[in-house]
Amino acid sequence: MSDAAGGDGDRRAPEELPAEIREAVPDYDDEYLDRVSDRLMYSYDLDADVVVDGERFELTAEMRMRNQKQFLHPALSYADHDVMEHLFARRVAAPTVGELERLVEFAHGVADERVDGNEQHYGTDITVVLVADRIPEDVAEFVDGFRDRTLLKLGYYGHYEVNLVVVAPDEERLVASEAASSAEALRLWEPVEKPDDGIFSRFAKRFWR
Repeated sequence: MSDAAGGDGDRRAPEELPAEIREAVPDYDDEYLDRVSDRLMYSYDLDADVVVDGERFELTAEMRMRNQKQFLHPALSYADHDVMEHLFARRVAAPTVGELERLVEFAHGVADERVDGNEQHYGTDITVVLVADRIPEDVAEFVDGFRDRTLLKLGYYGHYEVNLVVVAPDEERLVASEAASSAEALRLWEPVEKPDDGIFSRFAKRFWR
């Protein structure tokens, strides 16, 4: 899929998108998640109302990207790197640190099932998002200081990272763990900024058009 849209003002209207993209996006009975899906649909495969290992999520998203260097011809490629993300989002009234700790264990279980460590695997993000009415301060402190990266085969098979995001849309407040790059797509009250070109600029551009 193409890179994702930016803020509401520069996003392509849904009717301008290819039919196969429009038809693949579920309808969400939640205005905030529906608008989030407008940003994610360009680069992520989306699903709704999914149960994974006993945990229910209103929105799930999966992104796979291959970073590839080529020598003269696409058939002569080298240094292939696979980058992936599995995102799980749900509504809660009041998130707790205990709930987040349980979801961290859930994310490690997802990694055990879905991360295929090999020489081409660069990294996989497992991102858990809680959409809340408000964000308690102990939750904000826990998420803000969180970092959980696991190297596979001492890094020879890449790594996976567990990310946490808690967002209170009505308060226009969001807290995210250090490596949670998807948080930009969830901050709907701000436009997605065009990233500078860099080694993984295409990864950063997945929310921007």
